Order: sequence, then C-alpha cells, then structure tokens
Amino acid sequence: MTSTWASVIVLLLTFVNCTRNEEEIQPCAKMQTSSSVVPLGSPVTATCVIREDCPLITGRDDRIEWRLGDSVISTSPGANESSRVSRAVISSFNHTRAILTCSIQASVNQVVAGVEIRAGYLPEIPQNLSCQTNLTSPLTMTCSWDPGQETHLFTKYTLHTKIWDSNENHTYKPPPGVHHYTIPRSDFVLFSNMNVFIKAGNDLGEVTSVPITLEPISSAKFDPPKILAIEVVQRRYGCLRLRWSISQHQHWFKMNHLNLEVQLKTADSSRWNEPIFVSRVPPSKPVHQCHLLHGTQYFAQIRVRYKQSPWSEWSSSQSGATLETAPTGRLDTWMKISGDNVPKQLNIVLFWKPSKQFRANGQNVSYVISLQKLSGERGKVCSTRENYCAFQLPGRAKKVYLRAVNAAGKSSPTEVRIYQPKARTAVIDVAAVPQDDNSILVQWRTVAIPSLTGYVVEWRPLLRTDFSHIQFQIVDRNQSSFLITGSFEPYKPYGISVYPRFKDGMGLPQTVNAYLRQKAPSMVPKIYIKKTWNYYIELTWDEIPLADRNGIIQNYKIFYWEENGQVSAVNADPEKRKVVLKDLNTTCLYGAFLMVSTFGGSQNGSTIHFRMEPLDDISTVIIATFSGLGLALVIICIVQACLSKPKRLKRHFCPVVPDPANSSIKRWSSESMQYPYPVCDREEPNPVYLSHLSFLDLPTKLDKEEDNLWLNSKEDTSDLGESICGSPFIPGYSGSNSNSVPYATVIFSGPCNSPPSPKEPHVYLRSESTQPLLETEESFSPKCYHNMAADGMTREQWFFGPSHDCITEEEEDPVIIWDDFPFLQALAMNNNQND
Repeated sequence: MTSTWASVIVLLLTFVNCTRNEEEIQPCAKMQTSSSVVPLGSPVTATCVIREDCPLITGRDDRIEWRLGDSVISTSPGANESSRVSRAVISSFNHTRAILTCSIQASVNQVVAGVEIRAGYLPEIPQNLSCQTNLTSPLTMTCSWDPGQETHLFTKYTLHTKIWDSNENHTYKPPPGVHHYTIPRSDFVLFSNMNVFIKAGNDLGEVTSVPITLEPISSAKFDPPKILAIEVVQRRYGCLRLRWSISQHQHWFKMNHLNLEVQLKTADSSRWNEPIFVSRVPPSKPVHQCHLLHGTQYFAQIRVRYKQSPWSEWSSSQSGATLETAPTGRLDTWMKISGDNVPKQLNIVLFWKPSKQFRANGQNVSYVISLQKLSGERGKVCSTRENYCAFQLPGRAKKVYLRAVNAAGKSSPTEVRIYQPKARTAVIDVAAVPQDDNSILVQWRTVAIPSLTGYVVEWRPLLRTDFSHIQFQIVDRNQSSFLITGSFEPYKPYGISVYPRFKDGMGLPQTVNAYLRQKAPSMVPKIYIKKTWNYYIELTWDEIPLADRNGIIQNYKIFYWEENGQVSAVNADPEKRKVVLKDLNTTCLYGAFLMVSTFGGSQNGSTIHFRMEPLDDISTVIIATFSGLGLALVIICIVQACLSKPKRLKRHFCPVVPDPANSSIKRWSSESMQYPYPVCDREEPNPVYLSHLSFLDLPTKLDKEEDNLWLNSKEDTSDLGESICGSPFIPGYSGSNSNSVPYATVIFSGPCNSPPSPKEPHVYLRSESTQPLLETEESFSPKCYHNMAADGMTREQWFFGPSHDCITEEEEDPVIIWDDFPFLQALAMNNNQND
C-alpha cells in the first residue's frame, strides 16, 4: 500500500514539474536503473538526470538527494557528476519490493523521478513429482510436486505430458500458487506409459524438472479391500484361511493379479504384528496364513496394490481362531504361605502366570492344583479359571502340581515346592520411582548371602484387596532393579514388595508404597483439642483415608496465631499425628489450622479457635495440697525405712570391721564342741560367725620341704598374712601392716568330712588383721600361742613361733587360761575328740 501511494506521488510531482505547455509535457528528470527486477541481495545502480529547463532548479546550491522507501541513501561527493546529474549505488538490495526516488533539496524537498525495484529468487527445480490415478468414477490422474523455496516473484508453473503410444502432448496451467493438477480421463491411457515433467519460470529465468515415466494403472490407489471370512483349515494346526475381494468400484479389475499384505494380532494384544507380504494374488483366490499359535483367536486386516502403485487403506478387521491343542510349556509361580490356628495346617495362596515358553493353545483355559503328579481327581485341591488359588494343606505337605487344561487336553505338570517362610532377609533400601505414565522403576540393595537365588517383585493396588489384582515377576539374583509396566492409575497407591528367594524358601520382604503421580490430598482432617494444661495445649487429628491422600504424606504442619498477632508454625510427626503448643498466653484468643503436604502439593484445613484458661484459686490450692502431701509421704517412708533397719543403714555409712575380742566363740560351751567328726556341710541350728577361718585339705602328710613352702610362701596364704610368725609381738617382725594382729588358720591333713588321724599333727597358719582392738589390749593374747598337747607331738610343737623367740621354763608347766584364747578354745581337740 505504501509503494502504491509513493508511485502516485511521484506521478503527480512529475506532472506538476512539467512545462506549462500542454502540447510538450515532459518530466523534470529522468531515472535509469541497471534492472527493475534483480536477485535478492544483489547490487543496484541508478542514475538521475535533471533537464536544463526544470523550473525546480533555483540556484547553484541545490543538491540531489536519493531515497529508498523512507530511508535516505548516502552518496559520495564524487557521485554527483554535475549539479544536474547524480548516480546512486546500492551494494545489496535486501527488499523484495521498494521505490527508489531522487529529489532536489531546495527550500522544499521536491521529488523529481522514481522507479520501483523488485527482488526475488530464480525458481528451484520442482522436486518429488508424482502422479496418482483415481479408479473411482470419474477416473482421473492427479499430479503434484514440490516447488521449493519461495521466489518472492510471480512464478508460473506448467505441467507437460507425453503419451508414448499416441505420441500426444498436453500442457496444463495450474492457478497461481497451486502446485498440483488433475488430468482428465481423456488425456491418459491406463495401460500405456507416459512422460510427465514440470516447467517453472519468473522474471529471473525458467527451470524444468526431471521427467518421470509412469503407467497410469500402476499409479492407481485401490479402494480398501474386504475380508469375506476367516476359516479354520482342517487338520492343519496353526493355520487360517482368508477369503477376500476388492471393492465393487474396481470389480472390473478382478481378472488381474494384485499384491497383498496381511497383518494379524491376537485377541489379548493391542499391537499388530509386522505385515506379511503376498505377491500376485487374484482377488478370487483365498490366502492361507500358517505358523500361528494353536487355539488362539486372531484379528486380521489386508490391503492391496497393483505392481508398485500406492497401497490401499487397510480393510476392516475380522476375527478367527486356530485349532486347539493341549497346553504346552510351564507356568511361573509365586506361593505365599501363612500358619493357621489349626495345628499343622498351612494357608497357601498360589499365583501363576504364563512363562515365555507357555502356550495355552486354547481359548477356555482352566488350572488344576493337585498333590499328585499323575492327573486325576484324586489329590486335587483346587480348580479355577483365575490366575490364583487359595487353599489349605497339612503341614507335612512338601509340593503341589499345577496344570493348565483346555478342551484338547492338559499340560505337563509344573512342580511347586512348599517352603516355610524364613525369618531372614537380604533386601534393603527399596525405592520406587515413576518413569512415565505407564511404568515405575523399582530399585533395591542386597546383603550378600550365599544361599540367595533371586527375587520376587510383587505389586498390587492398595485400594483393591482381591487376590486377582496381585501381579509378580521373578527376577535374577544379579539384578538390583526392575521396571514395572502396565496400566497404573494416577493418584492411587500401589504396594510394591521385594522378596528374597533362598535355596530353602522365601525370606522376609521389604515393602514401599508408590504413586504414578501425586497431588495435594483431597481432604484435611479436623483438629481436635486433646488436653490443655496452663500454658500448654495438645492438638490431635485423625488419619487421612488412603483413598483421599493422593500421594505419600510428607508433612503435617500446624499454623497458629494470637488474635491480631504473628503466625507461628510447628511441624508434626506424620506417624503420631499430634502436636503440643507451648508457652501460650492465657489472655489471648488463638486460631489454628492444619496443612497436609505430599510431593504433589499441599492442602489447608479448616480453622479452629481456642483460648487458654488460667488457673483459679481452687486449682492452685488443690495443686499445693497434693504436692505437700506427696512430699510428706516420701519423707515418712524414708524415715520409717531408716528406723526399721538401723543395722543396714549403719553398714551403708560405716564399714563393718570384725571384732575377734568380742567374738561369740568364747561363749561356746564344751558340750557344743563334742561331735565325733567335723562335717563341713552339717547344718547348725545356731551358727557361730568367725572373723576368718579357713580349712585346707592336705591329701598327704607334709614333709619338711613342703612344710617350709607353706611357712615361707606369701602368695599362697592369700589374705591370711605374710608369714606364720609375722606378729608385732615377735622380734624380727617385718609385716607390711604395722597395725596387724596375728590370727591363725588351721590346716587339716585329711578331708573335712573324715575323722582326724591321731598320728598326723595339725598345722596352723598365722594371718593378719587390721583390728586395732587386739593391738591395744595385749593382755588378752600372749606373745606366744601354744598348741594343745596331742599324741605324737613334742613339746617344741606347742609354739607357733621359733623357740628362741618364745622362752619357756621346763620346770614349770604354764597355766592355760582358755578364756584368753577364744580361737584356740574353739579349736581345742582333746583325747576324746581324737578317739
């Protein structure tokens, strides 16, 4: 539109600038260009010459200016050859169409000449020339081609044909911008070859396409054929016979041979198999398809063409079934076992599915589970058409047999061993990640166990409890992931379990819940106030139903605020579903609501309001009273316990030190020690507690060397002392404890429960004690202890210490006061005891 108005303006200015002589009207200037149509992007040269008598020239200062459309073209000073001649050069003309003008710059800018320049491309050689014959009424042939890139110039296309037999030539001119043309039936012969080519031309030049040679009938696209029937071939298992015909409009062509393609699919499949090519088939001849599955229903479609003509559209599908045979192959099984309240009974649910080698070979297939390998009614425990069966067996059962049955027979039995579940696992860290709209990737890690043989991956919709929705897959032990494919519903939960398989049974599973897609929950539970106490309040809520979660619950969050105050938030454990709000103000009204979040979004619940009630005077008195009573009760119990058992309290705070001087031994009567034999395990009605008394049994009589060992060893006496003569009252004493007081240990030469031998003397070992009482009261213990005189003992054996330390007078017998020697009094053995 702009270029048109510019042309009009140039024309008007030219007429205005002409001389007043109407008989000799001439323009004020002339413009010459290298070409008005140029290739896009090429240079353009133009010259503007102003006449000598042009009235627009008023002085020598007038200058010529160039414009391309609305843009000013800058020219060099040398471009103006004179004041009336100017030359302009455009190095690259990038407009498809533009007006170039020259004007005189005076008091008013006056356009004196102008020209329109168009630019574009030379036509490309037409590509992909093809023709297709239409056999429906009326018969025509349509040819089409690809013109290539846009030329930006008016381009004319012509279609040329030449029939070989008649040597006729025809030229057809399609409308501008149309790149196909339909040839009428009178201008071609169906069974005669012809040449076809395209010419394209514009102002920049003309091109011609590569000619093609074709037979119109070979370029015909037939109407879709029709399958009349799909029949079973008798005594030929896995074969079907297809009877077909071409369209009624092409019925005149039935005597010719056609190429055929057949595609098949089973009734339970959604994808067609690869087409099967059949060459040169007359429409009246049936087509046989063999090597199909036995006893399987198929759907079939066909399409036709003549030689290399385009294929027709696919026909409508028809179905047929092959002959049945007995099922073959084995079934993949998965058994789940649980105990029963009845002793020695097993609850078993057996699942199965066809393996890659299994062929049902029939349409109505049922499954039989029995305890016997041979087929028969005996031992049958289950018969069903489903892919699972639940039954009970005795605890001693070791295996069952699964068979597939159809009208033609039974399959070979699949042996299924019965293993008790094992209380161990080898699977950890199970995760389920959606991959697309039809698959979920399950991944896990494994603990290395030598007896591990594989895994079973089980999945089911959690909103459906029927066993028929459980699916499984047996996975090799080297795998750590499995891609589950199928029709999964978004926003619905699925339970996925991974079971380890061992040589002797199934282990414990690891289970996760998975969603194909997640979104915010459909509902948010209502908040309940469970308890309030002073400045605290506990809020709780119910669990969201599984059908309304729409994803895995990641977080519960409570938002609460004071009236006209700041909002606070507290996260809650998804498992506990409760939260405690602390440090609340008892004078304010609070509001709160619950937000539930999944990976797909969050949803807010309704708002509740509550107020914290402060403690009144009655509550304060009750709390103080009960606190005081409780504290008083605790104090009373402690005091009573201390008074009732003072000795235990004394032993707890004061160490127990034995007091041999106040021992009860010296209160023993002579009759209490009148027993024929010392029996160790005899129960005494009134036991007497000694400070320390050790009995050592010597199997044989100690000789002098052994006696020296006993007398000189410090380690073998344990806590009895360092030396049998180590006493602060004996010269040369060097004990480690200067405050020790000697005691004695009696060593018998025979077992404690045997009568003493009168010929074997007793040995005494002196021990130490840290009792300071004996050290201060020296009058109770003389410096030298005496042995009691016995048969076979000399006088020198009466003493514990060496003879030179304890000096005795031979002419005087010492007077023994037994009350001063409580230990010796308890251990005194007279002649009657020896007897």
